[in-house]
Amino acid sequence: MSEPISFYEQVGGMDTFRRLVDAFYRGVAEDEVLKPMYPEEDLGPAAERLTLFLAQYWGGPTTYSENRGHPRLRMRHNPFHVDPDARDRWLRHMRAAVDEIALPPALEAPLWDYLERAAHAMVNTFEPRGIGPTSDGRTGTGLPIRSAD
Repeated sequence: MSEPISFYEQVGGMDTFRRLVDAFYRGVAEDEVLKPMYPEEDLGPAAERLTLFLAQYWGGPTTYSENRGHPRLRMRHNPFHVDPDARDRWLRHMRAAVDEIALPPALEAPLWDYLERAAHAMVNTFEPRGIGPTSDGRTGTGLPIRSAD
């Protein structure tokens, strides 16, 4: 009896995940809320990390964990202000990317289900932008602090 074919292999392997992530980051690059969450000027390193993570998650090479250890997604996203607006923008760009790669419905459904669940799990604040975690890990109040005169 042969081994079952992984989802990674069914969708076309690394090439498919690269196309997905490249399409996703084209949207992120133009998004005024999401783009500032990426520390590098060039989105290339973030794209490579996401590609390797998704490939590994779906049964591909374990390069992500070999290079970065356990994914710890919540911890890695915690320093950023991930509110429902950021989540929805992320999902909008990812939806466009999933549509662009045009997987068969039986393969698209589990991928999209995972992406939706992951996006919802990354929300770490319901405060409006300017209040809550910032990219440097500090909590901002959104209110100016005045010294007592």
